[in-house]
Amino acid sequence: MKKITLAIALAIATLGSAHAQQAPAQKSIRPFLGGGLTFGGDKLATVNYTNGAEIDVRAGGMIAMHGGVDFLVTPQFSMQANIGYHVDNASARNGDVRFERVPMELLAYFHPTQQWRLGGGVRYVSNTKLSSSGAAYNGDFDFKNTVSGVLEGEYLMTPHVGFKIRFVKEEFEEKLSGIKAKGDHIGFLANYYF
Repeated sequence: MKKITLAIALAIATLGSAHAQQAPAQKSIRPFLGGGLTFGGDKLATVNYTNGAEIDVRAGGMIAMHGGVDFLVTPQFSMQANIGYHVDNASARNGDVRFERVPMELLAYFHPTQQWRLGGGVRYVSNTKLSSSGAAYNGDFDFKNTVSGVLEGEYLMTPHVGFKIRFVKEEFEEKLSGIKAKGDHIGFLANYYF
């Protein structure tokens, strides 16, 4: 036990000294806001419109928004924590269907260059609901919290603006019936770092 404690203390001291030696122009902690579009996942519902159009609500779609903190550990390694809101929706004047959830992520990145970073991490999703109303009413369903994996790459166009492409592997389980839905998706996101 003493050896493990000593190893952890040495690792923290090494990270601290590496952090102190970074270039003064780089901020070590930066808040950020971001969002984008995601595509994929099982079809949960289809909404038919009077003009003949159809919109599918999917477990991996569609709009993702988030905010969090980016932490530069060394010039080649950083971490990010964020919380967000992810929703797919089909609306009309007489009803709508919405699949919404609240993801929290902890991600780690390796920086092969100053503009590129590659990484991944863990995503915890809570408050997952499929709801419907009006003419589109087909019931309301609650899903269990889930943990999933994230892989992504980010291109930093400037020190303040980054563009991400990501893949998330995720599965949702309805609380009462136990029915499962795959929420696997790809996403195209942008972040603004303060």
